[in-house]
Amino acid sequence: MADGLSPELRGGVTHVVGAGMAGLSAALCLAEAGRRVVVWESAGHAGGRVRSFHDAALDRLIDNGSHLILTGNHGVQRFLARAGSSDGLVAAAEASFPMVDLAAQGPGQRFTIRLDPGRLQRWIFDPARRIPGTGPLDLLGGWRLALARPGTTVAEAIRDRGPAWRGFWEPLTLGILNTTPEKGAAQLLWRVMAETFLKGAGPSRPMFAPAGLGAALVEPAVRTLIRHGVDLRLNTRIKGIERADGRAIAIATGQETVAIGAEDSVIIALPPSRLTRLMPEIDAPADDAAILNAHFRVADRAALEHAAPLTGLLGTLGQWIFVREDVVSVTVSAAHETGILDLPRGETAARLWREVAAALRLEGEPVASRIIVEKRATFDQSPSGVARRPALVTSMANVHLAGDATQTGLPATIEGAMRSGEAAASVVLSRDGKCDAKRRVTTARA
Repeated sequence: MADGLSPELRGGVTHVVGAGMAGLSAALCLAEAGRRVVVWESAGHAGGRVRSFHDAALDRLIDNGSHLILTGNHGVQRFLARAGSSDGLVAAAEASFPMVDLAAQGPGQRFTIRLDPGRLQRWIFDPARRIPGTGPLDLLGGWRLALARPGTTVAEAIRDRGPAWRGFWEPLTLGILNTTPEKGAAQLLWRVMAETFLKGAGPSRPMFAPAGLGAALVEPAVRTLIRHGVDLRLNTRIKGIERADGRAIAIATGQETVAIGAEDSVIIALPPSRLTRLMPEIDAPADDAAILNAHFRVADRAALEHAAPLTGLLGTLGQWIFVREDVVSVTVSAAHETGILDLPRGETAARLWREVAAALRLEGEPVASRIIVEKRATFDQSPSGVARRPALVTSMANVHLAGDATQTGLPATIEGAMRSGEAAASVVLSRDGKCDAKRRVTTARA
């Protein structure tokens, strides 16, 4: 049996299957600890669902999708530090979230949610700073999320359907869980709230990638892995795993079979639909929840001079607007549940542009537009889907799982993916130590 590895990589190798955020995170941890690593990726690029590319229609570098990253996402901070890209993301000066309600009339059409430092959030007691039409107790009802049992949806946990529901809980659920409050798991939303917003402005400031997520996350990670001697094999799909005595003994690509030695290990960092093809015994959640992103290049860059980099939308098809230079991107979460995927692309672009133009007070038509649909953007984040999230360990002693669909306790986010990679790497390194999370957070904040 040919192992296909160069002599210096024989023995004690960890094979990471999948070069998305989870796989890159695991590989960085392992390489930093001195472990020999081979990364297998079926695509021609690393990053998975996080990628940047030059779009010919827009003639601009764009991200395939927009991701909300917060300063309290410590897994992201550790990833940046390991990749040598601590300045790849830039944090906003404050935890400020401007909102535009295009279905409302009068002075309540535009408002800003601005968090205070520390846990005491005085803004909810100030009528001038609250969501229009809400009282100080409306948002405090969110404590019911903390008490929610497994199987409870956001809509079941929070019963009020007043202005706070429409202006806060519903858009928050759509943006974080990529599904409606009637379907989204309450415990997932609570976990995000507990780690960020409930701690105040410090961990809740949005972070942006001025040069794109590829330059901020993927490219520096790949450079660092190569510098560590990691063997990154793109355009190579793992098609099967050979097993014996409760262990993986080989992985097959179709062109070669690579032996897995007694000291070797495997981390599979694949989305559920691909994971179950490789390991059909795993009952993973579905991963067909879609997100649509529309990108527009505006004619007059100066018209965006005063636009916030992030704006939330209410009463619209789109939910979040991201602005970078002269490109405006709008996200439609839970696109699989809205019917938008059935519309012609031109009609979708025209409708979303009307919302963007009204929200940002833009005139005229865009120079160009591009619609990107990520049909498998997230796993099913309903209570039933959450109950099917696979554990880190598998039936094979030397095979572990990573990915945002594993049991991280977090939603399907970049943060969840990166933490899952750290967790899988820590198991592999259990005889030698684990990823030094504390030191890395300190480094990232320096």
